[in-house]
Amino acid sequence: MKKQTVIVTGASSGIGEAVARYFLERGDNVVINSATPEKLEAAYRRLGGGDHLAMAAGDVSNKKTGEQLLAVALEKFGSADVLVNNAGIFENKPFLEVDETYLDRFLDTNLKGIFFTTQAIIPQMLQQGGGVVINIGTPLVNHGLGGAPATAPVSAKGAVHALSIQLAAEFGRHNIRVNVVAPGVIRTPMHGSNSDKMAGIHLVNRVGESEDVAEMVYTVAKSNFINGAVINVDGGMGAGHNLN
Repeated sequence: MKKQTVIVTGASSGIGEAVARYFLERGDNVVINSATPEKLEAAYRRLGGGDHLAMAAGDVSNKKTGEQLLAVALEKFGSADVLVNNAGIFENKPFLEVDETYLDRFLDTNLKGIFFTTQAIIPQMLQQGGGVVINIGTPLVNHGLGGAPATAPVSAKGAVHALSIQLAAEFGRHNIRVNVVAPGVIRTPMHGSNSDKMAGIHLVNRVGESEDVAEMVYTVAKSNFINGAVINVDGGMGAGHNLN
């Protein structure tokens, strides 16, 4: 397959780091991002550094971060072919306790981060004659869990799903494909040591691994005909769950 330049946000751990590793191991160039420089540098070392890896720290809710990611990709590798908008945050808080400041945290990172990073990269994809944007979503957009109050992050992710479909419609004719990959509960630092306790919300009765998501992201990136899709990598969570 043609070597591509892949930008991955939120890549200092978990799904983002696994996605970066998956592309690197298959010969692509990768630019990784995190809001925390120290964590980003540690991930850079774990990924092996080298000529095919670059990094750019910055908060994706700041539009300049997307512009910086593009600049690094072009300077180091000469193109920007795939954007994986993985950076995001998730917490539980009852709806009636959510205030404006709390809600803004999720809108800034989960929605504005994806919106403005994509806005920074798509002009280059237009110039190149194509590209792929993959946004990390959640099955919880269409499958609520009463015991896990998460209106703030889920509302922002719902907007990401809608944004992705609209971008797919606007830019599909320019050979720019936009899709959502929506993981279930994945064993990552975000869930800490509690992830296995949530196994039963998946039909396979176990949690997923970061590599499961990375494999699908890679598949979507290398496809030529997947556009405007929301693909659950969730062990059947979107279809139902076990009664434990």
